[in-house]
Amino acid sequence: MKSIIAFLALTLIIVTSAFSQVKTNLIFFTDQGEKFSVVLNGILQNPTPETNIKVTDLVAPNYKLKIIFEDAKLGEIDKNLMFNQGTESTFDIKKNNKGEYVVRWMNEVPIAQAMPPTANQSVIVFTTVAPPVASTTITQSTTSTTVNNGTAATPTGTAMGVNINDPSVGVNFNMNVNTNNAGATTNATTTSYSSTTTTTTSTNMGTTQPVSNTQPVYVLPGYSGPVGCPYPMSAQDFSGVKGSISSKSFEDSKLAIAKQVIGSNCLLSSQVKEIIMLFSFEDTRLDFAKYAYGYTFDIGNYFQVNDAFKFESSIDDLNKYISSYKR
Repeated sequence: MKSIIAFLALTLIIVTSAFSQVKTNLIFFTDQGEKFSVVLNGILQNPTPETNIKVTDLVAPNYKLKIIFEDAKLGEIDKNLMFNQGTESTFDIKKNNKGEYVVRWMNEVPIAQAMPPTANQSVIVFTTVAPPVASTTITQSTTSTTVNNGTAATPTGTAMGVNINDPSVGVNFNMNVNTNNAGATTNATTTSYSSTTTTTTSTNMGTTQPVSNTQPVYVLPGYSGPVGCPYPMSAQDFSGVKGSISSKSFEDSKLAIAKQVIGSNCLLSSQVKEIIMLFSFEDTRLDFAKYAYGYTFDIGNYFQVNDAFKFESSIDDLNKYISSYKR
């Protein structure tokens, strides 16, 4: 009996490990050829802005995406990106009907059927380390020239030319003297020196390169209580999250996806309640309610979650957990 249990446990570990190593590719491109950089979970992936980027070897089913355009006037795009693992998913960056830049899912294929990179496509292996500092060198040359002109009268008719050229010190001297009975004109041109100045500037690409240093502050109408996280998920992104969770057939799969999404996002209490209602079992609902408390914006409204439970004992258990929770 023990050997059977050990075998099943080992099998479960192997299957879980294999599942966790399923890799995904993501392709991003712009309709009009605008150059951009991709930031995933706060890490810049490509140091040089491109128009078509493939990011390979992603192992999670969702990431926090930021698109940074080379032209700062175009702004940035923030989006919670979700996709099916083991696929190559393509996303189009374009303007919507309001003239705003958005990221739109276009298509996906099993990764085994993915086409080779195109000639104009930059391929980046997903990294958790920001690219190195980029340097730009500017060279400026300066030439100083001194010109002296003089006129003198002389009764003689003499012609003389003198030329001195020394490249080693950068000096060139020319003098021509022409005289006649009417007078003489002497012209002298001297190049004093030529110098070159080189200036090197370093640009730290960083992790996100925000357009401004000001973080937008979210204000929930009618709420002035304690805040547990900075900025809750938008209604559009949350709708996509619910759809992904609902698409799973098994309770454990739903819970795993829900926790993965919550782990890198911020929700409202009302949104937590909506996700809880997607679960069928009381134990699963309680498990997620405890986990989500640490990723909730309006924690003062967390009592709303109580309505998702069928038993008072679940509410009591959740309240005890919240009372002991340390932020």
